[in-house]
Amino acid sequence: MRGHRALAVLGRVAAGIGIAAFAAWIAFVPSPREPGYEFVGTWGVPGSGPGQFRDPTGIAVADGEVFVADSRNGRIQVFDPSGAFVREFGAARGEPGGLGRPMNLVIRGAELFVPEYFDDRIQVFDLRGAARRTLGGPGTEPGRFDGPGGVAVGSDGSIFVADFYNHRVQKLSARGEPIRQWGTTRRAGLSAGQFRYPTAVAVDADGALFVADGYNDRIQVFSATGAFVRKWGGPLALGIPGPFPGWFRTVSSIAIGPDRSVFAADFFNHRIQKFRADGTFRTAFGRPGSGPGEFRHPVGVAVGPEGDVFVADFGNQRVQRWRSTER
Repeated sequence: MRGHRALAVLGRVAAGIGIAAFAAWIAFVPSPREPGYEFVGTWGVPGSGPGQFRDPTGIAVADGEVFVADSRNGRIQVFDPSGAFVREFGAARGEPGGLGRPMNLVIRGAELFVPEYFDDRIQVFDLRGAARRTLGGPGTEPGRFDGPGGVAVGSDGSIFVADFYNHRVQKLSARGEPIRQWGTTRRAGLSAGQFRYPTAVAVDADGALFVADGYNDRIQVFSATGAFVRKWGGPLALGIPGPFPGWFRTVSSIAIGPDRSVFAADFFNHRIQKFRADGTFRTAFGRPGSGPGEFRHPVGVAVGPEGDVFVADFGNQRVQRWRSTER
């Protein structure tokens, strides 16, 4: 009799666990809500010649050209959207225009903003490659950086920088003067408005700031006035990594599409994820590997004016282009 009661209790416990697990799955593992993306093409092989890469890390699109941060080669390479090489620029380190591991790129107007991970600064070029000015330098003071990984520019010219080792995001004036910061300098945190190695930033048309909170495996959003709005990525965005839809294993780059969708490079999950601006999961594309449509650590993502997605495929030493199947 007691054995039957024990089995009944165990059965109820198991059923309860199953129901709780199912509810958690529904709550925290969303399903795709739109058609996916199809692979269009790729270019690049390992090397240092034109059209070759040594650790491509950042990518930006403007005026019918694709700009790629060829990190270990210390240069920016420019291509047409089909992958044909156009030009390159970047002098030796220590010289004007020299690049020390360029990272996530952004173009605003007729200028390219290049964060330098090794040299702790932001360099600004015109789109032909002429160096215009330099912002920041190494340090923990306001307006200084330690391993800047990403940069964004607001409509008023304000500059936002993901300050990786300082665990913060800084806002600067167009001339590089410090305005404010989010996060505590040199102190990683998990609460809203705190960061653990932020990797990239993006600003939408309304001035909202999106931050790739890289090693907290989430995205955080702040209003145009700087107030925290929301965060997403895994259960309650509490820094729990995972392979499921809407979860991350290191967010290395973010980009905002023409329809204000948010694209995120999910580095260790070898994929790109797409969300609405409110964090609702839409779809994902890519899988691990080295073949067509496969990624090995996608690190940078950019969206063209027609919605095509360009990805710096770090581990495969190449760039990939994708297109929505809705087109």
